Amino acid sequence: MKTVLVPTDFNVESLKIIDSLVITHKPEEIGIVFIHAFKLSDSITDMLMLSRRSRDYENVSDEFYTQLELYKQKYPNHIKFIGIDYFYGSSVAAFKNFIEAKDASCIAYPKDYNFTPLHKNSIDPSTITKRCGCDVLELDITQFAGEEKLFETKMSEKRSSISA
Repeated sequence: MKTVLVPTDFNVESLKIIDSLVITHKPEEIGIVFIHAFKLSDSITDMLMLSRRSRDYENVSDEFYTQLELYKQKYPNHIKFIGIDYFYGSSVAAFKNFIEAKDASCIAYPKDYNFTPLHKNSIDPSTITKRCGCDVLELDITQFAGEEKLFETKMSEKRSSISA
């Protein structure tokens, strides 16, 4: 099983990458962790409260959670788990530790990814992901979004008449 990190701003559109991930990794099961990166604050109060960062989860809409559940139901045999997490830091060394803790095999971005900050402390993940040493995939989310591309296997019906 592979674990894939997906940088996101928790926009529902960003979930379309799940279809591409499942199709490109078939038949292997995958785990998906949607992440957002924050630089650490200089405030001692923020540092003390870092383990109680529940307010960061307020950035995730109910619709995002609902769509995650629908994807879990859509691909029950291909998705082992889907999660949400935050990375706090801005150094490559700290991000490598994060990757190791998540046991991530690769990082996946949608093609034409545009960073959208959630907060003034949000950082563009591409600055650390391209230097972390982990495989980075760029997937076309419009190619597979919504449905698997299967070809039609309908046989044409030919009627032959037998004359005696």
